[in-house]
Amino acid sequence: ADVAYLRSVLPSTTEDAFFDYLATLDTSEVTVSAVPEGSVVFARVPFLQVKGPLLVVQLLETTLLCLVNYASLVATNAARFRLLAGPDVKLVEMGLRRAQGPDGALSASKYSYIGGECCPVAPHGTAATPSPMSPSPSLLAGFDYTSNVLAGKLYGIPVCGTIAHSFIMSFTSLEEVQLRVSLPPLAGGEPVDLPALAESWLQRVDTNPLLAHARSGLPNFCAVALALHQLGYQAIGVRLDSGDLAQQSKEVRRVLRACGAHFQVPWFETIPIAVSNDISEQSLEEFSQEGSEIDMIGVGTNLVTCPLQPSLGCIYKLVEVNGSPCLKLTEDEEKMTIPGSKTIYRLYDAAGHPFMDLMALEEEPSPSAGQELVVRVLGRLGEASKIVPTTVEPLHRTYFRDGQMCEPLPSLPEVKSHAQASLSLLNPAHRRLHEPQPYPVAVSERLHRLLAELRQASQ
Repeated sequence: ADVAYLRSVLPSTTEDAFFDYLATLDTSEVTVSAVPEGSVVFARVPFLQVKGPLLVVQLLETTLLCLVNYASLVATNAARFRLLAGPDVKLVEMGLRRAQGPDGALSASKYSYIGGECCPVAPHGTAATPSPMSPSPSLLAGFDYTSNVLAGKLYGIPVCGTIAHSFIMSFTSLEEVQLRVSLPPLAGGEPVDLPALAESWLQRVDTNPLLAHARSGLPNFCAVALALHQLGYQAIGVRLDSGDLAQQSKEVRRVLRACGAHFQVPWFETIPIAVSNDISEQSLEEFSQEGSEIDMIGVGTNLVTCPLQPSLGCIYKLVEVNGSPCLKLTEDEEKMTIPGSKTIYRLYDAAGHPFMDLMALEEEPSPSAGQELVVRVLGRLGEASKIVPTTVEPLHRTYFRDGQMCEPLPSLPEVKSHAQASLSLLNPAHRRLHEPQPYPVAVSERLHRLLAELRQASQ
């Protein structure tokens, strides 16, 4: 059917032999190596290497870039939110209504849960190597929940949500729910009229001077929570959705503490406070600067649409044909490709932080820990640098060889754990969001000589 469609849209002069050839195409000669999914990847570092027949790997280009660009962008954006929120605040992805269609919404839910710059592994390989062109690394990992129930079903992501405003607004008086809500005590017994019980508690809450200045909705919450407590249940939490969220959270916490102390309900002091309302990176910075009592944050639009950088800009370039290295020349050195089939190494210092990624030709001997290496840092190719890594880690693994999976793909929780571990190793100077120290990416002396030879030959 696919070939028939192509036949209908291509010029009538296209030879039948071409369509016969297309019908025989498969990935039986394709091999793909990649960094493990969830790894931190820096600009200019190839994270996939695809080897195989030229036409086949060219046909894979659009599919692979579609798979990795948005996923990596959202995961990186989620990591930035996590870094700003800190490790203790729960983060909920709530972007389904604002995402780029249902497929984009599912991808956003999945990759915000991972929360590090990730590289989804699909059948990939070396005629071409995709690499990110953005200069920013990924940072700390992952959201805790999604409000997208389908994503929870498909991927096993914990789901969490809030009550719709329209549901609350649909009731105009307490009488409308009076006969509908009864609850049996957790310890057993006859169901109790919860609205009536809550109303009796509200009278006690309203007369308490400690709660006299509470915001209008809060005494109602306290009354319902105390009624639930009397029946053996525990309220889930408070949600704030407008106004000065940091200040409100502190006011709410003060009231909850006062209420818990007055009525001798200790768990009242720790009732979770959740916030939402167009939360952005700036919002999280303000929460941190002002101080808050926020336990959970719902992020939607500014997570899934990535307004600070709407696209990632990964590229997929030919680097070798029939054993001959290829080079794309350009006056902009940042856009110049690095030729040849390569091995990528991450070099670590004595503190265990990665300090440089090194590209070397595939046939070169692997560098060793403690070995002095002469390298050329991209952006400063004119000068050689000597370095001594404490640890050397090859970044790529082969996942797909000659048309067959050769390594099992990790589960989503495993990818999330790897992202957290990978991000935690970053030096704080590289991890900070404002004016991070540039992370150097280098080439070996041999690869630099090849690059110089190809540039000279093309002149």
